[in-house]
Amino acid sequence: MKTDELIAMLAAGETTVDRHVLARRFALALLGGSLGALLLMAALYGVRADLTEVARTPLFWAKVALPASLASLALWLSSRLARPGVKGGGAWLAPCLPVLLVWLGAALALAGAPVEARAELIFGRTWRTCPLNIALLSVPVFIAVFWALRGLAPTRQRQAGAAGGLLAGATATLAYCLHCPEMGVPFWGIWYLLGMLVPTLLGAALGPRLLRW
Repeated sequence: MKTDELIAMLAAGETTVDRHVLARRFALALLGGSLGALLLMAALYGVRADLTEVARTPLFWAKVALPASLASLALWLSSRLARPGVKGGGAWLAPCLPVLLVWLGAALALAGAPVEARAELIFGRTWRTCPLNIALLSVPVFIAVFWALRGLAPTRQRQAGAAGGLLAGATATLAYCLHCPEMGVPFWGIWYLLGMLVPTLLGAALGPRLLRW
């Protein structure tokens, strides 16, 4: 087929672009993925018994703020990278801010704690299982987010995959907060982030293959 014929064919089939398709796909993906993560968390681990009491404390909401802020920034990144020709560039610096704030809080908490109490703040009681639990809970969200991305037009598939993986990991961590008994800032700054890193790296690795179009 000649170039002129191809152009004529594409022009003849031109249709109006739905401006809301991106928002709609991500909304559906997050609704379904979040519900899946919550159901999986409740079935495998259960909601912590004292959630009503602990939810009244500022520390609990500080814990929730880490994955919530990362999920919001990852959604913004994923939405940008789902468009053709868009680069992540300096936008990747945005998720660093909540991480740096948590690390600052962790440093202050460790500095103000007795030496013998610092290990407990870092490792808590669940450091061996926490990252794996988060990674497992991220599976429903990961599948849903990649469904959303695949129906769009990312040209930076590795970056889009990483952003989608971070979105899945952060959303799963929000669900995990309803179970996790750990209330130490240093714990979140290490083990929560490691749990979110797993789907992020997986998304970066699978992005070029799963998001190719």
